[in-house]
Amino acid sequence: MKRRTSRAGADPAPGPPPRILPLVLQTLLVLALAVPAGAAIAPAFLGPDRSAEPAPSVPPWQQAPGTLTGDNPAGIRPLSDAAPVPAPGSLAAQLNETLNADGAGDFTGVVQDAITGEVLFDRSGDQPRVPASNMKLLTAAAALRTLGPERRFSTRVVAGSAPGTVVLTGGGDVLLAAGESTPGAVLGHAGLATLAQSTVRALQNDGVSGTVTVQLDDSLFDGPSLSPAWSPDDVAAGETAPLFPLALNSARFDPAKSTGPRPQDSALTAAEAFSVQLSAAAGAAGLGVAPGVARIPARAEGAEGPAARVLAVVQSATVAQQVDLMLRTSDNYLTEVMGRMAALASGKPASNDGAIVTVLAQLGELEIPAETLRAADVSGLALANRVTARQLSEVVRAITSGPDTRLRSALAGFPVAGLTGTLGDRYTDVSTSRGAGLVRAKTGTLNTVIALSGYVVDADGRLLVFSFIGNGLTPGAANKTVLDRTASVLAGCGCR
Repeated sequence: MKRRTSRAGADPAPGPPPRILPLVLQTLLVLALAVPAGAAIAPAFLGPDRSAEPAPSVPPWQQAPGTLTGDNPAGIRPLSDAAPVPAPGSLAAQLNETLNADGAGDFTGVVQDAITGEVLFDRSGDQPRVPASNMKLLTAAAALRTLGPERRFSTRVVAGSAPGTVVLTGGGDVLLAAGESTPGAVLGHAGLATLAQSTVRALQNDGVSGTVTVQLDDSLFDGPSLSPAWSPDDVAAGETAPLFPLALNSARFDPAKSTGPRPQDSALTAAEAFSVQLSAAAGAAGLGVAPGVARIPARAEGAEGPAARVLAVVQSATVAQQVDLMLRTSDNYLTEVMGRMAALASGKPASNDGAIVTVLAQLGELEIPAETLRAADVSGLALANRVTARQLSEVVRAITSGPDTRLRSALAGFPVAGLTGTLGDRYTDVSTSRGAGLVRAKTGTLNTVIALSGYVVDADGRLLVFSFIGNGLTPGAANKTVLDRTASVLAGCGCR
């Protein structure tokens, strides 16, 4: 049976991350940006202590998303550090009732108080396990720290060495559109039609006439384009594809389809699409475009060529926006590219090994012990990965409450239970409904692996972070419901 990464509940196609989220999440995100870095208590979520004010019968953070609209000008109040911490014994008693595998296998898990880091629940939380797509949380943190949330990747057209030659140069944007740029989008923020039109204007200004030849420079990445740890079956099924520093639609043939086979040479596919757009734009200017696209020869190691003159450029959505999309849709290809770009920013080779080294180094800088962690990729597709629930919980805590406020940019990317991304079609039955709209967590699914790591505000207004990992599970069993029921316990907990 083929393994699959976490796709259940994904949106029909990757696209701009949903910005019309429940008011709960909107308010939390505003607070995450508004509270100064280095605050003593949970800077992502905590505000002035208003515990003296009368509490509403249903706390604002626990209201169903459907009742929270933009018509409520008051919004919700900031969380208070005075909110009671769940009693570990009471919490464990409830979680031990729900966190039991359906069939074979078992679960490890950790729940922490986000403010203090106190461990409130620990079931073999330091046992290394296959994390599936929860691995993407580590990559998200590394990318935001090394690249910065506002960084954009440039796709350029430069003048070739021969007259009338242009070179399409990949700069790490694999969310290109074949058509015109869409400024409000993430997927398709930069478009090849827009790039082609700008190129033709530059050629006209240079007085170029006759036929233009298109070449491709996709030399930004190093090493093999596929990790040796990936199953050929997963590659054939489109769970990932050979990695290049430019691609259309996150290396998809159709932006409206997020499953199925991918192009095996996404860079050349993008270059051919650019050539088509250049032909359309050049015709109106009296220019022709030669058929075909050739890769420029790779330079010898250490050789420095002359700086090429830039004719046109388009820029990607920000790293923060791409991380948002990456977490919400659990796209392996985009994650692996983000890992390689993070490696480049850290002065390491843009390779599979370079990405792994970079992610592990960033965990060290976050003071998250990673001695037991084993990484074969940075997306979680490889079964050779080993991460503990404690390590994942600590990464979520760093994102929600740590001193590095760059990590707050990942908050909106966590799928919201019953509403967005890979949790969009979950939390729909009676046993999990109290977590709908409240649990925000990254999913992970392989054939015998289920994982869920995220954050939730409990019924007393306390911010909790958690990670649950199931390994050796029965394929097809109801273990997603097991995790959703367990996370819903945290959402409804007034465990004193």
